[in-house]
Amino acid sequence: MSGNAQKPLRIAIVAGEHSGDQLGAELIRALKHKTDKSIELIGVGGHLMEAEGLKSLFPLADIAVMGFSAVVARLPKIIRLAYKLIDHIVRAKPDILIIIDSPDFTHPVAKRVRRKLPDLPIIDYVSPSVWAWRSGRAKKMNAYVDHVLAILPFEPDAYIRLAGPKCTYVGHPLVNKIERAKQALVATDGGGGKPLHLLVMPGSRNSEVSRLLEPFGQTVAQLKQSIPDLKVDIPAVPHLLERLKSETADWAVKTNIVVGEAEKFATFERADAALVASGTATLELALWGVPMAVGYKLDPIARRLKWLGEVDSIVLPNLVLGKNVVPEFIDEDCTAEQLTNAVLPLLQAGSEKTVQLDGFAALQTLCSVAPKQPAELAAELVCEHLPK
Repeated sequence: MSGNAQKPLRIAIVAGEHSGDQLGAELIRALKHKTDKSIELIGVGGHLMEAEGLKSLFPLADIAVMGFSAVVARLPKIIRLAYKLIDHIVRAKPDILIIIDSPDFTHPVAKRVRRKLPDLPIIDYVSPSVWAWRSGRAKKMNAYVDHVLAILPFEPDAYIRLAGPKCTYVGHPLVNKIERAKQALVATDGGGGKPLHLLVMPGSRNSEVSRLLEPFGQTVAQLKQSIPDLKVDIPAVPHLLERLKSETADWAVKTNIVVGEAEKFATFERADAALVASGTATLELALWGVPMAVGYKLDPIARRLKWLGEVDSIVLPNLVLGKNVVPEFIDEDCTAEQLTNAVLPLLQAGSEKTVQLDGFAALQTLCSVAPKQPAELAAELVCEHLPK
């Protein structure tokens, strides 16, 4: 090995929330296989990135907050930690900086690091939603991002259209996750007498559940009038389990509430259709092949800013496909009557169901980067910016 190969690569990597921690850990593992140099990691991440060798400058939980009021309450601390991180990266003079998602935190950090280390390559793993709102951000990113690693296949074209930095689609991590989960499940045939199963997913945040549980519960009651033996499954995140048990106790259909990823995917497998909040869950369901109707009610601040939106849909499968195959009902349209009319035909064979399933098959192809894994492709692109 040459002397240069003995010099470790110093990689600064910053995640702002737990989903970024998982992406970061997978990327670090892939980078270790792509280089013969040892890697020294600095930055911020969670326990998964720390297990791969990162010594996080401070706990990820200090900045991984959700919700407007929670962010405002912690804003002074978050700003203080951001400047601490910037100083740490600048003093360390790394070979590259990788920021992962969480643009409200990671992008201000990247901007200020670029000012002090103008020759440092900066990679943005997971694009902000510049294609949906505040599209002017894309052009501004040229000043501090060298390459965007996108997880949605339409994003590279969006960056060309918006005159942003170089952008490459590396694959969505859900694609491989869903494939592995399907392989782990043993297929069962319930026979012709199997009752119909509706999957209900009212969101992973308390605020979403507060706005959606009532219309979703009313929809279940109306569906039961047409399908008396309807079964309802609700996959729950742990912090919402007790609330969902309590607030669905008086639903017209007794709910089966499950916690855990394996249990969630088991409900996907037996679902005939889903009623779901807008979000990543819609992409999970589409990749699994579960037809759905989407309901969502914006928070009051987002509702006032709704005119700033620049897309025709808020549903990820629709955005990837470039056409609206999944019906969506937002704000005043999110009523039990409209949701029932959309879900009922999906519970049984018919043209509405076929249209969605055909779209989801096309989506699988659009999202695939086979035979490579997303982290592997991301690591290859990162290595192109590293010193030789």
